[in-house]
Amino acid sequence: MGAKMSGSGGSRYETDQNADINVTPFVDVMLVLLIIFMVAAPMAAVTVEVTLPPAVAKPGVNPPKPVYISLQTNGRLFIQDNETDLPSLGDDLRRSLGEKRNPTRERIFIRADRDVEYGDFMGVMNMLQDNGFYSVALVGEDRNT
Repeated sequence: MGAKMSGSGGSRYETDQNADINVTPFVDVMLVLLIIFMVAAPMAAVTVEVTLPPAVAKPGVNPPKPVYISLQTNGRLFIQDNETDLPSLGDDLRRSLGEKRNPTRERIFIRADRDVEYGDFMGVMNMLQDNGFYSVALVGEDRNT
């Protein structure tokens, strides 16, 4: 920001501020960066030719789709998007997993509203353990504060 040292109006000891942005240093820095990138870009290219061997690794199997259990404040319980109740949770969960997936090795993700009572949440956890689902993951909101 500059200052106006003289001119019409005002006394000799008053200085008005000049609010114009000085763009010259910005342009200078940008031109220097442009030159650096123009010189460095050709050096980043690989010029040595190499005959690579073929890849022998077999592609991996896609992991199975994760199963989410959602618990709302009003007590409604969902497996994925299908509503269920607590007594039939184990049977409905096995049905949604299918016959090819082993329930004892399956990880179940639990999502619950912030205002769900602890007793309701523990009821779902206990029902999962009673039905042989021991690998449980809790899903929470990621906050960047």
